[in-house]
Amino acid sequence: MRKSFKYLLSIALLATCFSSFGQQDPQFTHYMYNTMVVNPGYTGARGHLSGILLHRSQWVGLDGAPRTQSLGIHSPVGENVGLGLSVVNDKLGPSTETFIDGNFSYTIPFENNRRLSFGIKAGVRNLNVDFSQGTIQESGDLVFQEDINNRYLGTLGAGLYYHTNDWYVGLAVPNFLTTKQYQDNDASIAIERLHYFLIAGYVFDINNNLKFKPSAFMKAVPGAPVIFDISGNLLINEKITAGLAYRWDDSVSALAGFQITDQLNIGYSFDYTTTELNKYNDGTHEIFLRWEFISIDKKLKSPRFF
Repeated sequence: MRKSFKYLLSIALLATCFSSFGQQDPQFTHYMYNTMVVNPGYTGARGHLSGILLHRSQWVGLDGAPRTQSLGIHSPVGENVGLGLSVVNDKLGPSTETFIDGNFSYTIPFENNRRLSFGIKAGVRNLNVDFSQGTIQESGDLVFQEDINNRYLGTLGAGLYYHTNDWYVGLAVPNFLTTKQYQDNDASIAIERLHYFLIAGYVFDINNNLKFKPSAFMKAVPGAPVIFDISGNLLINEKITAGLAYRWDDSVSALAGFQITDQLNIGYSFDYTTTELNKYNDGTHEIFLRWEFISIDKKLKSPRFF
């Protein structure tokens, strides 16, 4: 049963990769820590040079399941400008897609520590598909016998990020450039659809040693179901993070983190699939490492949730 499911999944992955020229944007359980990838308006928002390295292994035990790595580095430059670089490598079945984006933000300050940041991102994505990794070469379908080698496509996105010391809300479109290409072997048109990201969070000070942050993330893509995440995390003694998350009609997650030093933070999450797919995989693992380069005149941003 498990073997036949893997075979069917391989076919589905191949068809998905071909019809869209690479899967749609990858998802993260730790979106609240990897915010610049979600919204370029966040660039420089931590107040000093900051970097995050993340790895996600989705649906462990399934051949061809997604594997994602993400690197983000950003910093304020001057009074109201932020600059950053994000690199995301995403592998799904026979396809490998790499995004490299430069990020820019401009922040307008208001009273009571309220700030509105406008962000843009621009870069390139590289797509490779090796159909020899599939299991259906014998089908004779020419669609699955023409590899895609180093196809480059441009990316251009934008975002708004409104934040205070206690809460934030952001809206972003990670890529406005839709790709259409004619396929002469089956006379079809492949389209890269627009994504819309909405993110929000709030920090409640329960007492001097305990903070609680609920957060939410919604991803909408025309022609696909809306993806909605909600999470709740506790920050204990400014050192230990523990929480739970739920992705609507998909999975539940446990999250944990530890502030090793003032500059170094590590986090881990485990996703348990709540659909029928849970019979064929051993869950999803995600781990991140975030480091802060803190100047002498600037303390570490607190609370450390965002």
